[in-house]
Amino acid sequence: MTAMTDDELNLLTTLRRDLHRTPELAFEEERTAEKVCRVLDEAGIAYERGLGRTGVVATLRAGSGDKAIALRADFDALAIAETTNLEYRSQNPGVMHACGHDGHTTMLAGAARALAKSKSFDGTVHFIFQPAEERGVGAAAMIDDGLFDRFAADAVYSMHNMPWLPAGQFATRAGPIMAAEDNFEIRISGRGGHAAMPHHTKDALVTAAAVVTELQTIVSRAVDPLEGAVVSCTQLETDGAPNVIASHTVIRGDARSFCPAVSELIEQRMKAIVAGLCAAHGAEFTLDYTRVFAPTINTPAETDRAAAAARAVAGADNVDADCAPMMASEDFAAMLREKPGNYIFIGNAAPDGKGSTMLHNPAYDFNDDIIPLGVAYWVALVERELSAG
Repeated sequence: MTAMTDDELNLLTTLRRDLHRTPELAFEEERTAEKVCRVLDEAGIAYERGLGRTGVVATLRAGSGDKAIALRADFDALAIAETTNLEYRSQNPGVMHACGHDGHTTMLAGAARALAKSKSFDGTVHFIFQPAEERGVGAAAMIDDGLFDRFAADAVYSMHNMPWLPAGQFATRAGPIMAAEDNFEIRISGRGGHAAMPHHTKDALVTAAAVVTELQTIVSRAVDPLEGAVVSCTQLETDGAPNVIASHTVIRGDARSFCPAVSELIEQRMKAIVAGLCAAHGAEFTLDYTRVFAPTINTPAETDRAAAAARAVAGADNVDADCAPMMASEDFAAMLREKPGNYIFIGNAAPDGKGSTMLHNPAYDFNDDIIPLGVAYWVALVERELSAG
């Protein structure tokens, strides 16, 4: 594995900041894809565009080995107005790279360039630059476009920065590492009326308040305490006014779990609770329950290999191979349902605070100092998975 030159680091840092300056939302990443392709062109790396609408897949082959692996980075941004004063802050109002996808894309492009130069592997590597991760639909869109049919892979890997993990460290685990995300919308219809005459109404807001409170018992009383689960009501809308009792309310929210059986249980209990309370209050309801993200589940053998590659570049003391799972969700789960693989965290927090702001925060910025380590990890993983000797 060759150390990164100053010229290459400057090129990649420039790319990362350029991507940060011009963020694009899900399935709008045309300029982002073009910038990635330009950097791949400079290294003579072949690629195809348009998978999953705006995705890019680059391919390198070396030696005569018949094994193939895929490495994935996401490159969409979030609908957040940036509050930093960085020279390269977002120039797209209301849109920013608040999750480090600009950094993920840069590190994967850097790895492709390094491997194109060294050819220090025996087999095939596909570099997947994925759109629309934040919406949870980009991985599925690429798969539906024939991703693994056109670019066969024995395993697939991904990496995400983690601002509360110190730079220089990695963390991963076998089994569930990120949760499933389910969204729900409950619409309650009653009979509104004058606030001075509540006995003539069927108050949709009071009914909704009872529902919000009772939904908290799903996790506390219906889910096994040893299973991870969260049910959060995040929005409550009504057509009431200070002197008008509401006829209609809408409750929206989010449920998280690691096990499909728990997700099913949450939906069943939610339906029973809403039906019972609406009947008690004389109201009617509809419930839409949508599974947006599957749980991200790492396979043991690929996790061992990912951890070994991380140790090779960061040292054994800087790799946690059995970290706690997180309740956040990740679109990469769709790829792990198709192929064995691993999802690993790379530390992004520096002592001076750079890169340490929470993800999805308007003041977030990726820590450029970890670009060489991220590139080195990808290269080490490829060299071990596709050993040339």
